[in-house]
Amino acid sequence: MTTQGGSVLERVRGLVREVAKFGAVGGLGVLVNLGVFNLIRHTTDLQVVRASVIATVVAIATNYLGFRYYAYRDRAQSGRTREMALFAGFSAIGLVIENGVLYTATYGFGWDGPLASNVFKFIGIGTATVFRFWSYRTWVFKALPPVAPPAGGAGKPVTDPAPALRPERRPEPRPEPEPANN
Repeated sequence: MTTQGGSVLERVRGLVREVAKFGAVGGLGVLVNLGVFNLIRHTTDLQVVRASVIATVVAIATNYLGFRYYAYRDRAQSGRTREMALFAGFSAIGLVIENGVLYTATYGFGWDGPLASNVFKFIGIGTATVFRFWSYRTWVFKALPPVAPPAGGAGKPVTDPAPALRPERRPEPRPEPEPANN
């Protein structure tokens, strides 16, 4: 069974690779996020959610670099300003989701000990990650359209990394036949 982007198996394998790369960058982001969060919590008197917001912003900056230059390096790179604005916007929504969980646990239920703060920070990160994965792959780092296989050859479509750089081919005009003299 094939679809427009290749066989179902190829699409699933591609999604698995994408999730693995996203997870690698996200895993580093989680370490940065929790590390900065705990550093701030243990060295300052800053409130828990404020410390979390600062840590999240640091992790977002780290993640952008990882996503652009590792996980989604093969995706369209035109419109960097648009890409960064969308990334910042969706990251801000993720920040609200992530820290909303922590805020609810801390101020809604009074669970504000060091262990509880880390557990709910981690739960918030996980919840926001689902949203971020969907939004980044759908809106920020868009996949390039597949290129048709070469004429006469069977093969799978290949993603063209630079369609704007591909020269346009036009058929050469054919000379008109000369009239026959009888």
